[in-house]
Amino acid sequence: MIAGISIYEILTLTSILFFIGIYGFITRKNLISILISIELILNASAINFVVINKYLYPEVLQGVFFSIFIIAVAAAETALAVAIIINLYRQISSVEVKDTEIMKY
Repeated sequence: MIAGISIYEILTLTSILFFIGIYGFITRKNLISILISIELILNASAINFVVINKYLYPEVLQGVFFSIFIIAVAAAETALAVAIIINLYRQISSVEVKDTEIMKY
């Protein structure tokens, strides 16, 4: 694999990143913080695709293609979410989750 780093260490790191993202998604009240937590979750899964693919099938690039697809989806999701958050901020002058409940449609 990588010189001096085992697959267990990389998978441990990505598991920690994934669960930090889950924790942030559940506990945060700010929409921007929730978006950052979702990005952590997606990045951890992309790294897992690459590492597991490199470990099991080093000559095939399927994990790399999946991770590129995840990165493209994450970029589109971020652009859409930021647009929605900006629109919410213009309407209610807040990016807190609790303040979106009082918004009139």
